[in-house]
Amino acid sequence: MVKRNLRFASYGASILMLVGLPLTGSMARLPDSPASSTTGEADPSVWPLRAASPFDPAIEQRISQLLAAMSLEQKVGQIIQADIASVTPDEVYRYHLGAILNGGNSDPGGRYNAPAKDWLATADAFYAASMKPDGTLPRIPIIWGTDAVHGHNNVVGATLFPHNIGLGAARDPDLVRRIGAATAIEMRVTGIDWAFAPTLAVVRDDRWGRTYEGFAETPEIPTAYARPLVEGLQGKTGSSDWLRGPHVVATAKHFLGDGGTAGGKDQGDARMGETDLRDLFSPPYLAALDAGAQSVMVSFSSWNGVKMHGNRSLLTGVMKQRWNFDGFLVGDWNGHGGVAGCTTTDCPQSAAAGLDMYMAPDSWKELYRTTLKHVQDGTLPMARLDDAVRRILRVKLRAGVFEAGKPSSRPFAGRYDLLGGPDHRALARAAVRESLVLLKNANHMLPLKPGGKILVAGDGADNPAKQSGGWTLTWQGTDTTRADFPNAQSIWEGIEENVKAAGGTATLALDGRYSNRPDAAIVVFGEDPYAEFQGDRPDIGYEDAKSLATLRALKAAGIPTVAVFLSGRAMWVNPFLNASDAFVAAWLPGSEGGGVADVLFGKSDFRGRLSYSWPRSSDQNSVNIGDANYNPLFPYGYGLTFAGKGELSTLPETRAQAASGGPGIVFAAGKPGEGRRLLLGKPGALSVNPGPELIVARPADRAAQEDSVRIGWSGQGNAIAAIVQDQSVDLTRQSNGDLALELELKVNVPPTAEVSLMMRCGANCLGGFPIRAMLVEAAKTMNWTRIAIPLRCFEKAGVNMKQVDAPLMVATAGRLDITLSSARIVSPADVQLACK
Repeated sequence: MVKRNLRFASYGASILMLVGLPLTGSMARLPDSPASSTTGEADPSVWPLRAASPFDPAIEQRISQLLAAMSLEQKVGQIIQADIASVTPDEVYRYHLGAILNGGNSDPGGRYNAPAKDWLATADAFYAASMKPDGTLPRIPIIWGTDAVHGHNNVVGATLFPHNIGLGAARDPDLVRRIGAATAIEMRVTGIDWAFAPTLAVVRDDRWGRTYEGFAETPEIPTAYARPLVEGLQGKTGSSDWLRGPHVVATAKHFLGDGGTAGGKDQGDARMGETDLRDLFSPPYLAALDAGAQSVMVSFSSWNGVKMHGNRSLLTGVMKQRWNFDGFLVGDWNGHGGVAGCTTTDCPQSAAAGLDMYMAPDSWKELYRTTLKHVQDGTLPMARLDDAVRRILRVKLRAGVFEAGKPSSRPFAGRYDLLGGPDHRALARAAVRESLVLLKNANHMLPLKPGGKILVAGDGADNPAKQSGGWTLTWQGTDTTRADFPNAQSIWEGIEENVKAAGGTATLALDGRYSNRPDAAIVVFGEDPYAEFQGDRPDIGYEDAKSLATLRALKAAGIPTVAVFLSGRAMWVNPFLNASDAFVAAWLPGSEGGGVADVLFGKSDFRGRLSYSWPRSSDQNSVNIGDANYNPLFPYGYGLTFAGKGELSTLPETRAQAASGGPGIVFAAGKPGEGRRLLLGKPGALSVNPGPELIVARPADRAAQEDSVRIGWSGQGNAIAAIVQDQSVDLTRQSNGDLALELELKVNVPPTAEVSLMMRCGANCLGGFPIRAMLVEAAKTMNWTRIAIPLRCFEKAGVNMKQVDAPLMVATAGRLDITLSSARIVSPADVQLACK
């Protein structure tokens, strides 16, 4: 067991009593570590000491025998994980790969809605490849990892549980244990044996696009949840079905500090002292290890400038030596490529730091080649390779995959009736009921009487995709249809079910209009789905003119109105609170919208309490209990019941000045993004105003005054228009995430010579493409045109994405006249150029 040490020593006990969770372990502080307070180097001696678990001698002996019989090529293959969209079963065989995964947008046959049977068939094919005889080499079964973060959420028909932000509000450890167990069974149905869950992030800035993946803003709730959720997925250590039968391998992620990055930037830098890093972010991992978690995923993020994928002091010094973790450390999606001196295809530094398995979705083949070379020349010591392989084999042997047979022959495989089965959906519906937080209930409006006339409005009312959020069938949770949710009930459908059963009438009108006056109205609205960095925000102010107008119109008509807010974070919603009589934070409830309806109509009282402090203003992005000047609108632990006093004074509705959009905004609203400038001129002599001989820029109008810029090339010589940065920016994560540079422009005069679209990455570092043909076609229409080119194409053209200092350059020696309305780095609907 471990001595627990939490940062909130002075008031930790009171928080735990407030949230209704058991107080376990010591609250005494460990020594501070001032020497490492501004560096990325940890001192393991000031971290808790965790006792080692005993090894199984038979397993260790078998590992030693396997290692002795394996070839070097086989060992290297074991430490590399490829994505199913970028690898074939035959390549798994030829390169001896140890694991595969399906990324958020990777599915059997490239179909996001592939049926469950195709998942199982794919699992069989990869397993068979790994077991195909190869001379005298031992056969080592492959394992398959998937982001099962709110159920088996990649598969059509699976049960979709509330995202973690809602489960944190529920404060029910037994509930998450049962959710873990149900998720594991549904994974087994499709032959997958390794879950990239649970996420144990402690989220300190709600601008982060992964806020909803975290249970809370303090470590208490994720620490209390880690053991039951890991045991739900894996079973209990020592039990006969641990890691097998109805269970799978779990992954505690993302180690460490992913929820503490500056500005809430995904994959950013956690700038803090070692004491804060240890006491705020590590307690949930200790609980997960005590529960027997067999894998830990390393965070994309950095600590004081040092990428976690290369931080030996934490990966080896703390996790493996101080905490005696004997499973394996897996990377995140090409995360090793961010380590200093590394690329996605060449990074011995990560393995040397303690990473045991590279997650190299599309970079695996070249990474295999370079890693093999580094072992052969001694750059990566054989002892480190053998240790990584030993850890991977240990988990595989513990999980019984050597004897399990093909995935379709294992327990629960092919039992498709268990996907979204009645018991699991009932559990999900109960979880929804427990997760809802009532923020306002003026005049005790709730519960509603189901026997009356109920109007239901809002774009989230009959929308299972929106209520489920990101990581739902696709990475972002977008581009799906209602038919993709055969085992789901929308919130509207749940309301209709409750009202009809009581003899009332329910009407769905998304715009809130009605012909027969209702007794009450329910308006369901909120954030559209997103995931990871595509959900990062400049602030936490919510705007939705249409939904606000609907609420205000109903209020003006004197109709009692409930606002049901769908979101992946606590947000500033003062205008919506003012415009509603009751306000419910429903988070991202998943497939069971009926759980929302059950509580609105009083079948269950509200039980949820905030695990994130609710902001008072739109720029109160990082407000956490324990702050020196803690002043939220609703504090951590707040949540009304039907009997509580639910009135709320009128709130100020003026939104604070929104921050600029960060690296995603290259040009918008008539000006370059924050920290960027538009420069013109001939190569090597760019300036703000070079004179009109070669190139000129002037404001232009599209939808508003001077919201665009018109740029003209005279044709008298080579000239460039460039948006340059005050400081270079790392666009590696955006390139890895399949984002694109998207331009909205109009061609006023077509080009008379070739035109190059480029990015610059410092001195003598440039890459791009000819786009004259695109511009000539666009000129024919005289309309606004969108051009989107994947960032990875610039990378393949020679741009170092780690140090982009000019994200947009347009150059030509001929005549050209364009009007640029916007330039953004986005997830495009489609692209016009496919890189080879």
